[in-house]
Amino acid sequence: MRIGLFFGSFNPIHIGHLIVSNTILEEAQLNKVWLVVSPQNPFKVKKSLLDIDQRLHLATLATKDNENVEVCAIEKTLPKPSYTINTLEVLEKQYPEHNFSIIMGEDNVIGLPKWKEARQIMDNYDILVYPRLGSNSDSIVEAESKVTIYQIPKIEISGTAIRSKIGQGKSIKYLVLKEVEEEIQKQGYYKIS
Repeated sequence: MRIGLFFGSFNPIHIGHLIVSNTILEEAQLNKVWLVVSPQNPFKVKKSLLDIDQRLHLATLATKDNENVEVCAIEKTLPKPSYTINTLEVLEKQYPEHNFSIIMGEDNVIGLPKWKEARQIMDNYDILVYPRLGSNSDSIVEAESKVTIYQIPKIEISGTAIRSKIGQGKSIKYLVLKEVEEEIQKQGYYKIS
């Protein structure tokens, strides 16, 4: 099976994540996309990061109606911070029958050479890239590794902006799925105390 691994904090999961997942699923002819919810990104500060179990729950709510997009909790069990190469090695051992690719935004591809074991990742995995506002795909050399850039509408939605709206008491309607919005409201997530 061809599986696209979409790594992220999903803090919270939003419509942009779902559009990228579904579009690359179809364009790259993948069998499934797994949303790999990261407990801690080594390049990000933990401030305002919702607990991993809460983010996994929100991601599960967001994907429950799409059998081809699933939530993967593998990084919850791995040492922190989460390094992509470590996760890939564990997944390869657990699922030797699958062929894994990595889904990432243009901004992450540009920073990829700084990742732990970057050369190993670039040599052994297809990198499926989606455009990001403010990034320039001209700076990505497709020939350097197994990089394919997909044309997906650039959507200016970020977890930071959503958390800010919640903190200000503003609506997040249409930025996240209704079920996610309702759970965030019910649990009081991201409210400034």
